[in-house]
Amino acid sequence: MKLVEAHSAEIKRMFVRHDLRGLGGGSRLVGAAESAARELGATTVRLDTRHDLVEARALYSKHGYVETPPYSGSLYADHWFTKSLG
Repeated sequence: MKLVEAHSAEIKRMFVRHDLRGLGGGSRLVGAAESAARELGATTVRLDTRHDLVEARALYSKHGYVETPPYSGSLYADHWFTKSLG
């Protein structure tokens, strides 16, 4: 978790080992990241991901993240998401 502006945080890296996927770990990680963002004073969380990470995109959508226009020029990002914590 990284605070990028006064009230905006960014999830930079999140990973669930392949053998542990489907057991709820991703949802717990998202929840922990959002809690950390709130503790930093953030009211918005953003993140980016690659096109081949289909399961990650589904996880973020499931947790209320909405795909948005690009906010960075990352070479490794194809999709950008934002969620209001309010």
